[in-house]
Parts: sequence; C-alpha cells; structure tokens
Amino acid sequence: MDKAIIGVKLGMSQIFAEDGRVIPVTVVQAGPCPIVQKKTVEKDGYDALQIAFGEIKEKNVNKPQKGQFKKANVQPKRFLREIKLKDAKNYEVGQEIKCDVFKVGDKIDVVGKTRGRGFTGTVQRWNMHTGPMAHGSGYHRGVGSMGSNSDPSRVFKNKKMPGQYGNEQVTIQNLLIAKVDAERNLLLIKGAVPGVKGTLILVRSSVKSGK
Repeated sequence: MDKAIIGVKLGMSQIFAEDGRVIPVTVVQAGPCPIVQKKTVEKDGYDALQIAFGEIKEKNVNKPQKGQFKKANVQPKRFLREIKLKDAKNYEVGQEIKCDVFKVGDKIDVVGKTRGRGFTGTVQRWNMHTGPMAHGSGYHRGVGSMGSNSDPSRVFKNKKMPGQYGNEQVTIQNLLIAKVDAERNLLLIKGAVPGVKGTLILVRSSVKSGK
C-alpha cells in the first residue's frame, strides 16, 4: 500500500532499542494533512491527492487558494503539495492523513531541500584537490584547467566548476521508521534527512523495498 505525508524537520535526537542499542533519529512533525483535492484518471489522467499542512493566518492566504480550501471545506494551511498514490480513489476530500498511517519498521523515502551553502569553489563543492600549498605556488584553491586549448576551444557542458552549492531537492531512500507518536504527530526516522530545522519534507513509502 502506498503511503505519504508531509511535515517539517524538528531536529535530531536518539532513542534506545530494547537491547540497549542507541539509535540516532530525526524527529519530524508529520501531519495531520487534510485532503484538499482529489485527482482521478478519468478527469486528470492520473491518480493523486493534493494535501495541506501547517498553520497560517487567513489574511496571508491568497484568493485562489482561499476558494480552493473553502470548496474542500478545509481550514487554510501554509503548504499545499501533491502526492501520487495508487489507491488515491480510496480517499475523500476533507479526510485527514495522519502520521499513524506509518508503523514502526516501515521502509520510507524522504524528499527535502538540502542546507544552502551559497556560492562555493570547487574544493568545497566537488571535493577537488588543492594546488601546492607552498608559498611560491600562488594558486591554492582555484579550479585548474577547464578544457581543451585550440580544439574545441570551449568548456564542455557539465564541467564541475564553482557555483551555488546546496539548496536543492534530494531524496534519501530506504530509511526506517523507528517510532511513531500519534498523539503528538511525530515520526522518528532512523538516520538523517535533508535540510535544516523547519525544512518541509515529504515522507513516502520506499519505491525500492516494496513495503
């Protein structure tokens, strides 16, 4: 069964297993996420759900979204995201998806944005070697040779060069649900997930494990 929910990263902690082992976990506030729109193969060409999450003042919601929330009879939320589920037809508009759709031991994929590091050089961005660090070098952390000289006299596409590092969407696959706290809407995920505290993330069933 496909499962998915959106939430925010609260930080990292640790819990103890029954045998005394320490398990590092990421704490995620996941849901509740009301369903605002339901997409079907007959009408839209695919099955999906549009879900909402996060508190927001009503004055900060634009008119189109206000109308969408009003039509679904759902209180306006800060975030709107679309999730594709094979069994989306089993859900109804207005229904809430909560963190207890997952259980301990579930394999999941987590999608989020990495920490932004700004404009960086090739040593930090691509882990390239530095030049000679002697005083006479004068060229320590530069990019080095960037391509052929007379032919083709240009820099090839996808050349690893300085530029924006981080702040990009990544997916961490096959993580494990270590604990589910339904009362406080918390998921404890074994290991690290992308982003800083407060990052919006998507938690979904793993595409490779089959669970």
